[in-house]
Order: sequence, then C-alpha cells, then structure tokens
Amino acid sequence: MLRKYSNSRTLKDNVKLGALTAFSAGMVNIASLMIFFSFSSNVTGHYTILASEIILGNYYQIAVVFGWIFLFFFGGFVSNMIVIHFNNKSKYLAHATPVAIEIICLLTVGFYGQYFYQDTLAETEILLSLMVFAMGLQNGLTASISNSAVKTTHLTGTTTDLGVLFAMFTKSKYRNNKELRGKALLLSTIASAYISGAVSAGFVYAHIGFRLFYIVSIFLVIVIFYDFYKISFRRYVSLHRFKKPVALKRELR
Repeated sequence: MLRKYSNSRTLKDNVKLGALTAFSAGMVNIASLMIFFSFSSNVTGHYTILASEIILGNYYQIAVVFGWIFLFFFGGFVSNMIVIHFNNKSKYLAHATPVAIEIICLLTVGFYGQYFYQDTLAETEILLSLMVFAMGLQNGLTASISNSAVKTTHLTGTTTDLGVLFAMFTKSKYRNNKELRGKALLLSTIASAYISGAVSAGFVYAHIGFRLFYIVSIFLVIVIFYDFYKISFRRYVSLHRFKKPVALKRELR
C-alpha cells in the first residue's frame, strides 16, 4: 500500500490504501464532532467559520480557526516534504513516516483525553489542533503517493467526481472504459469506508470514550505494517533462495 509511488501504483494498491485510511478518517471525524462539536478535516467549513468570525470581529476565534486551517496545510506540507526528500532513499520509510507521526498525534489525543481532559476550551482547541494536523498528514500523503487519486479525509471532491462519472456512464462508450470503472470503484470504496468508519466509531465511542483513538491507531498501524510484512516475507524467501544482496536492497525501495 505504501511502497509504490505515483504511476507505479495499481488500482488494487489504491483501493486498499483508500479503504483503510478513509475508514480511520471517518472514525476521527465523527469523534471530533461528538467530543468537540467540530470537524477535524472539513477545511471548507473552517474557511466559512473564519469568514464569519472576521465579520463579527472575534479576533481570538479568528486566530484559532486560522490556526486549524494552517495546521491542515502544514500536515500536507510535512507529508510531502518527507516524501520528496526521502523517496529516493526508501519509498517505504518515506511513505510510512507521515503515518507514524499521525499515529503519535492520535495516541496523544486518546491518552490525554482518557486521563487528563477537563473539558476546557483551551484543551479542546489544542486536542482538535492535533487531530487537524493528523488529518492533514494523512490527506497529503495519500494524495501524494497516489498521484491525487486517493484523498480520504473529506468527501466533497469524491462525491463530485462520482457524480461526474455516473453521468458519463449514461453513455455506453464510457461504461465500457476500464479506467473509468476502476476510478468509480476506488471512489465508491473510499466513500463507503468513510461512512462505515464514522458509523461504527459513533457506536463504539458511546462505550469506550477517548480509547476510540487507540482503535483508530490500530488501523493505521495495519497500513504501515502491511508492506513491512510483505517486504520481510520476500526478504526471508529471497535469502533462502540465495538472492543477491543488490536485489534485496531494491525490494526495500
């Protein structure tokens, strides 16, 4: 899911990546809405709130909302900076590192929320900031490595693209286009996984509270270790077949 980059990725790679990351994003977003009464990745909504606060002259809220928008941007920036600068050394590590940072952010929210959270405004703003940054990391990474085919933290563009595709499918020449059908499958998978994650997390949160973020982190750990397992397994098999070290090194890239 993480090892391949841009045009070298297959539809299957993107579907697996999109399904797991969209499921986790749905969980995070519903958690932020239920706990903090605010979305963690609806940047369009944050821009609207920013405009309304500017009109009302609420300078503190202007700074807070602008900070959330900046953190989503900064998350995407950090993800892509890591990918751009370390992609030639190891694609897997370059792509796994932003997910690892995202996991740390979400575990921090879960741990603090479970043991220390006092429901103050300052705490809410800081914890939501971590979640916004985490969603920016995820969206920036999935978009970067998939050549913008996979964006999982919000569904505005996904829903628009699905509408365009289904309109195209009213003509037979488009219905028979394998590439368009694959794109429709990918986008439908992302939307379905997102809503599934949100619904399941809503029920689970009622029983376990902030520990929900530990479950979200497990899904992201699966994303990281899926390729790690495949690389390790191939290395094991290759060693037992006396594969050359140069070829082994190439597997890790």
